[in-house]
Amino acid sequence: MPISNEEREFASYTVDLLQGMGPVYSRGMFGGFGVFLDGLMFGLIANNELYLKVDGDNLCEFESLGLQPFTYEAKGKPMNLSYYQVPEECIDDAELLTQWGNSGFGAALRAVARKNKKK
Repeated sequence: MPISNEEREFASYTVDLLQGMGPVYSRGMFGGFGVFLDGLMFGLIANNELYLKVDGDNLCEFESLGLQPFTYEAKGKPMNLSYYQVPEECIDDAELLTQWGNSGFGAALRAVARKNKKK
């Protein structure tokens, strides 16, 4: 499915809000966008919704607010990724979104560290 202009605009807007973290950028992936900093994907945008990387260290922050995981269907079954939606109020507040973004980036850094440790 092609990415709409509205989705491109939302991704651009979201990346602009996240610039407080550093040179954040997005890249089209699987009908949505991956959100990156320093070459690490820490977020994804699908259907005009931002999701951030979670792990055991930050998952409770997202779940305590009733936020939902990114879910897609594969072979007729719902699949959850380790990305959760951000609170709605973040989308208009660069400072707040940066705080949440840093939490997602921390989870991405920890995932890389665990992967490298196993090698």
